[in-house]
Amino acid sequence: MDYLPIFFNIREQRCLVVGGGDVATRKAAMLLRAGARVHVVAPEISASLQEKLGEGRGTLRPGLYEESDLAGVSLVIAATDDHALNRQVHDDCRARQLPVNVVDNPSLCSFIFPSIVDRSPLIMAVSSGGKSPVLARLLRARMETTIPAAYGRLAEISGEFRDLAKQTFPDTNARRAFWEKQLQGQFAELVYAHREDEARAFLTQAFAEPHAAQVGEVYLVGAGPGDPDLLTFRALRLMQQADVVVHDRLVSKPVLDLCRRDADFIYVGKARSNHAVPQEDINQLLVRLAKEGKRVCRLKGGDPFIFGRGGEEIEELAEAGITFQVVPGITAANGCSAYAGIPLTHRDYAQSVRFVTGHLKDGSPELPWNELIHEHQTLVLYMGLTGLEHICRQLMQHGMAADMPVALISQGTTPQQKVVTGTLSDIAGKVADSGIHAPTLTIVGRVVELREKLNWFEPGSC
Repeated sequence: MDYLPIFFNIREQRCLVVGGGDVATRKAAMLLRAGARVHVVAPEISASLQEKLGEGRGTLRPGLYEESDLAGVSLVIAATDDHALNRQVHDDCRARQLPVNVVDNPSLCSFIFPSIVDRSPLIMAVSSGGKSPVLARLLRARMETTIPAAYGRLAEISGEFRDLAKQTFPDTNARRAFWEKQLQGQFAELVYAHREDEARAFLTQAFAEPHAAQVGEVYLVGAGPGDPDLLTFRALRLMQQADVVVHDRLVSKPVLDLCRRDADFIYVGKARSNHAVPQEDINQLLVRLAKEGKRVCRLKGGDPFIFGRGGEEIEELAEAGITFQVVPGITAANGCSAYAGIPLTHRDYAQSVRFVTGHLKDGSPELPWNELIHEHQTLVLYMGLTGLEHICRQLMQHGMAADMPVALISQGTTPQQKVVTGTLSDIAGKVADSGIHAPTLTIVGRVVELREKLNWFEPGSC
């Protein structure tokens, strides 16, 4: 380890910045954010730096650096393009045993600035020891995408209970175990949901009954149409902390691979006329697992509330008094249409979109056909592969033009995606010849014509 990573409290401390350009401005801004009183010395000082100092926590002295500028300071930054001046600042600081940073010159630094992720009071820092600052920034950016802003509020509220935690759990290991449970459980989820008062009440109760049985919770998570890159940050966080993952047939393997590795996985997939687990049994399973104190991730393809029967599941959970969360997912209509290059709305083609399920019951139509016939409407049919020929015939019989463009997308957003395009009169035959299989999504409307105009063709298109 080339450097000792520490966090330096410079609140109300006088810090010197030598230089008045853009780099000096960035460094001064960071010092000001940390609560320092910043003094800047430079022959010319940029307007942006003067503006920052003018907000009341800094001073400036136009002119050349002098050793007397070091009087009373706790930290020094040299941010000039004058190598001789930077060396002089470094030497003067070393003689006074002052911490000094010479920007972009690690050999003249007694400390370096890391790339930081600021979730105050939670601060995370990444450093390459000056070897590759760009790599450090890239790693910081990756951390930024996985650490919600609410973590700062979580740390703040947890800090309010530190003294109580020490009183309740004198043993360090017991205290650590308590916090590990709370910071991955309902207390944390309440904070993330901006319900801070409820979070404080929950934690107060947890301290009052530290040995009470673990309370379970259900996360109803939309897994999207298949591509794991389409998951929300919140979905990923809950997937990685769940004790049990209850998933259906439409959840792709790459998405499942992102779940917590040591979780229990329960498959409850349902295909047409072949339900591995009836919906009523799934509802009861979620209730039972939660009552056992488990954190349950109910992972559903697409979005739980768009033909996902999520409403039925939370209704059962609510009746049983089980705490639950619902995390929206990118539904198949949005994901598959985007990946196929078909906008669902367009000013010149469609001013409305209608989602319907293509499932037919006992061979008879369940759709309000007359309402679906509209020249400037996009029609999206979920799960309509088996009944495609019947659906197309009904649409034409009820007045939709036989040359209305149609696209059928199979395994949308995945590497196996295939798209078959045609019209109401010929799409069923084209699909039969293509040999594609479920899951599929069908889009009916003039917007399908845009796919060809935009030259959007991917491998597997027909």
